[in-house]
Amino acid sequence: MAKDILSQNEIDSLIGALSSGIVQTSEKEEDNAEHREYDFRRPSKFSKEHIRTLQFVHDNYSRMLGNFLAAYLRVPVQVQLVSVSQVTYEEFVFSLPVPTLVTVFNMNADMGSAMLETNSSFVFPLIDLVFGGEGSIPKDTRELTDIELTVMRQINEKLLDNLRYVWEDIADITPRVEGMETNPQFNQIFASTETVALLTFSTIIKGNQGLLNLCFPFITLEKIMPKLTAQFWFKQTPQEVSRLQEMRLLRQLEGVEVDVSAVLGRTTVTLDDFLNFSTGDIIPLNRMEGDDLDILVEGEYLFKAQPGSFGQNVAIQITEYHTVEEEEERA
Repeated sequence: MAKDILSQNEIDSLIGALSSGIVQTSEKEEDNAEHREYDFRRPSKFSKEHIRTLQFVHDNYSRMLGNFLAAYLRVPVQVQLVSVSQVTYEEFVFSLPVPTLVTVFNMNADMGSAMLETNSSFVFPLIDLVFGGEGSIPKDTRELTDIELTVMRQINEKLLDNLRYVWEDIADITPRVEGMETNPQFNQIFASTETVALLTFSTIIKGNQGLLNLCFPFITLEKIMPKLTAQFWFKQTPQEVSRLQEMRLLRQLEGVEVDVSAVLGRTTVTLDDFLNFSTGDIIPLNRMEGDDLDILVEGEYLFKAQPGSFGQNVAIQITEYHTVEEEEERA
């Protein structure tokens, strides 16, 4: 209560201030005043921790993207994440060159849409390589043709499919292309003041340096923001982490192409018989009708199978796995 009672000096000062209209404040109070500037036109919705998590996740994406493009194009490709920042949607759109290729895609039914921007320095070398060229860029900047847009749609779908793998620990996303546009200013799918997380990647294809941008609006990531923190990552048990890694590895292996061959049978012939083979000759094998065939995957004997057909194609039906004990008995 003592603090609520004014002294005689304070009463006199207050009466004098009312008379003169000037209120004197102590310098000590001014010095202790703390404040920081806040721009209401560019509110900070992503914390530093959110930005660091996005950077960590998409560092992995850049490596995965580089490996995919190198295998797809059969040329060395470098992809590197160069910056992660938050800007307004308007600033992002007006920073893009014209023409460029903007792909709007849906993350999933709950989250909403995001954008992938690939500029001409990235698109044209890629298209040239796909069409059998040397990966060159046209001298004059031009719009993409309908055929080139169709090709880029297929390629961007593959780029976004790789995004699904690196987001597995955060959210189950199924990126689906909703539209493509060569003038970014026509894509007003978000409010101009909407805060977005902007991830910029640098690419080098056949010596041509390009840029690739991923734009995630805050409204799209709002529901999963708690998962973009260190607490979410560290609270997972080692068993959960190893299981997620195993599932991710298996999904990546599902798309790997391998050579599969079926051995109908074996036999031994003399060199003289081999040189005298002609059309219509019958070669007896060491396998009877109805016996299982040996199935080799990348030259490794792994399965047994029965021959048959599937539609108009020759096919096999796996009957059992090959065992090491059986191989030892054969030897």
